[in-house]
Order: sequence, then structure tokens, then C-alpha cells
Amino acid sequence: MEEAIALYPSPPIGHLISMVELGKLLVTQKPSLSIHILITSVPYDSGSTAPYIANVAATIPSIKFHHLPTVTLPSTKTTHHEELTFEVLRLSNPHVREELLSISKNYTIHGLVVDVFCCAALSVAKELDIPGYHFFTSGAGVLAIFLYFPTIHNTTTKSLKDLNSLLHIPGVPPIPSSDMPIPVLNRDDKSYENFLDSSSSFPESAGIVVNTFASLEARAVKTTSEGLCVPNNRTPPIYCIGPLIATEGPKDDAGTRNGTALECLTWLDSQPVGSVVFLCFGSLGLFSKEQLREIAFGLERSGHRFLWVVRNPPSHKKSVALSAHPNIDLDSLLPEGFLDRTKERGLVLKSWAPQVAVLNHPSVGGFVSHCGWNSVLEAVCAGVPLVAWPLYAEQRLNRIFLVEEMKLALPMNESDNGFVSSAEVEERVRGLMESEEGRLVRERTIAMKIAAKAALNEGGSSRVALSELVESWKDK
Repeated sequence: MEEAIALYPSPPIGHLISMVELGKLLVTQKPSLSIHILITSVPYDSGSTAPYIANVAATIPSIKFHHLPTVTLPSTKTTHHEELTFEVLRLSNPHVREELLSISKNYTIHGLVVDVFCCAALSVAKELDIPGYHFFTSGAGVLAIFLYFPTIHNTTTKSLKDLNSLLHIPGVPPIPSSDMPIPVLNRDDKSYENFLDSSSSFPESAGIVVNTFASLEARAVKTTSEGLCVPNNRTPPIYCIGPLIATEGPKDDAGTRNGTALECLTWLDSQPVGSVVFLCFGSLGLFSKEQLREIAFGLERSGHRFLWVVRNPPSHKKSVALSAHPNIDLDSLLPEGFLDRTKERGLVLKSWAPQVAVLNHPSVGGFVSHCGWNSVLEAVCAGVPLVAWPLYAEQRLNRIFLVEEMKLALPMNESDNGFVSSAEVEERVRGLMESEEGRLVRERTIAMKIAAKAALNEGGSSRVALSELVESWKDK
């Protein structure tokens, strides 16, 4: 029978793309392997994944997609996407079981790889005697915190939002309790319980695959691998196989995107080397109209060249975008006359930019980012230093690691209500592009770009970890 691995991502496109990239990587290591990706749908708009799936299915025959039946949610009061996602995935277990049984008629399944939201499926893998693995799409620093989370839970009775103290976790700098991800700040929330369950499942798995590389997060990788974040020596093998970067995203509006890509790359061609600051905040990051205006004033006063991706402000006070709204009226969002006054040195794009291509363009010298882990890795691989402006998920933790541990970023400092002034934007852009501190951050980022390449080369730490992971299946 042919050998196979089943991959089970949570529904958002970013998680799916990461799993597909993992599948591609596994196939390069072991070409005879067949990759089976289980797809669930959710009862809210998470953006269409169909065009992306169709493209992958058409171009990579060894990756096969299995669409699980849609589950019916019990009437629920929650509108929190994390909670809904955990619930959908929990209710999908019977379908996961049926699909794995069906696949196993023709294939020997060496493992079921789940992401952080899909841990409920590990019980199905165990029942079917299939080794269960976690794929952790963030870095080793966040993994250290995640593995240590049950210990934090057991050593305090307070919610993290009320602690107002530093958390001392092996392998990472001290973490202000308020910088922990929003879903785990209140221990009475269902989201807190879900993430506690998920983190408690990690020691039970056959291995943890992490999208990072040893020299990027040396201390966190060493500490987690030595088992110092989980009591009683219960840490499974950890495989750091990154940096794993998607070379292309969804193709749903390829025409618009090709036009935008051409426009911004042509514009970059006409700018001096290392002179442009790129501002982009991920597919979900949104700012209020007031915040957009402050960014504009800060960029204008900085005097530096910029390429800025602007999205429509959130409706109904949502902090993240769940679907793109390309109909953006820049004149009404940005300060009067801003586009005219900056047209010689700035370009504002609506909704999207080809981020990997932009970061690798010689004209780009700095990146103001929301610190999503994929964006961090893309910047590192391009050798572009960062200004860290976290917005949601684990991004505040990533800012701490980038600024204090890796020293690849300057921090954007917000006020207590999360607002960032134009003066702060101006100061940070100037700091990155002009100051001695900015120069040192730039030098370290360029050195880390070389280290990233070395990790992926023959004999490099990530290549070795990948072959160890594949070898481990022979013993199962």
C-alpha cells in the first residue's frame, strides 16, 4: 500500500496555505508520499478557499483534498470566531474518523497532523492507531508559552487580565500578562478553556512540527526541545523545519492582483536602493479612520519614501477583517491633499500587495508589520528589518521576541487604548531608516537572512529536522 500523511488545518485560508506548504515540503523529502488534506467549512464568512484549493489540486497531483460534510451547530449565543471554530472542529470528529478510515483502505497513514484549533481530532487518530502530530504555525517562543500555559493556569486563580504582572516562562523574555493573546486573558471565557485544552494536548502527541529554525530562536528552541516547558518530562520530539513560506496566495481576484503587483513593483523599480518603508498589516488587520489619518501624517512628516497598503476601516467595531472590501475611497479616508503632497515619494495601494515580492525588492529598506508569524519569516528571509505593530492573536508576543530576543525590530508604542500617534509613527520610521539602532537591527536581519538559507540547505538544521520527522514514521 502507498504511504500517506493526513493534514488537518482549521478553516481560515492562512492555516490552509501553511498546511499545503508543509505538504509540499514533505513530498520534496519523500516523493512517494501521498498528502491528504481534510477540509471543513464554517458557518461564517472566512473568505473563499475554493480557487486556491482548485489551483493546488491542479498543479500538485500528490496533494489530495477531502471535503468533510458541513456540521450543524447547536443554537449558540457566541459570535466569537475562535469559539465557533473550535466547536465546528469538535463536532467534525465523526467525519474525520470516516474520512481517515476511507483513506486507509488504499494507503498506510503514517500520521495525522493537526493545527492548534484541531486538537480534538487527536482522539480520533489515537482510536484508529494513527500517530497524531501538531503543526505549530507560530514560532518556538510562542510554542514555549503554549506548552507552559497549563502550568500558568495551575499556579494562579486570577484571570491574566487581572494579574498585572510579568510571567516568567522558560526560554522567553518576561511576558507582561496583558500581552498574552486576547482569547486567554479571561479564564471564565470559553476561548480560554479551548486554548487550555489545546495546549494540554500537545504533550500527548507523537511530535510537534514548528515553522521556525534553530538559529532564529536559539533559546526557545533549546528550552522547548529539552522539555523545560512541560512538567514530568512529557515533551514529545520537536521538529523545527522552517522557514516555510508560501510563494503565492489565493488566486481569486488574480486580474486585480496582477495589475496591483505590476503597479507597485514598477514603482519600486524607480526608487533608490533600501529607501522605501513598506507598511502592510496582514489579511485581517484593520485600522479606524482616525488611526489611518495618524499613520498618514506620521509618514508625511518622516520625509521617507513609503509603500502603504490601506484597507477599509472595520464596520461594527470589528478588529479584524473577515472578507476583503476592495471598494476603498482613499480621498475620504486619508487627510485632505495627502496623496498629492506625497505623490513623488509615496504609493498607497488598496487592500493588497504582493508582499513576498515587495519585501525582496532592492528598494525596500524597512517593514512596518503587524507581526503575524508568516510576515515575520518573509521579512527575515528577505533581510528586511521591522517596526513591530501587533494587532491581534499572538502578535504582541511576537513583538517582544522580535525586539528583545531576536533584535530584528523596533517597537511601535501605542497608548493605553491601543492608539498610535502620528509622532510615534514618524519617530519609528525615522529610527528604522536613519538611526544607529536602526542600522544595527538592519545588520542583524541581513545576517539572519543568511542563517535562514543555511538552515534549509543540505545539512542545515531544518533539513535535518525534516528528515528526522520522515524517518520517525518508519518506526511507527
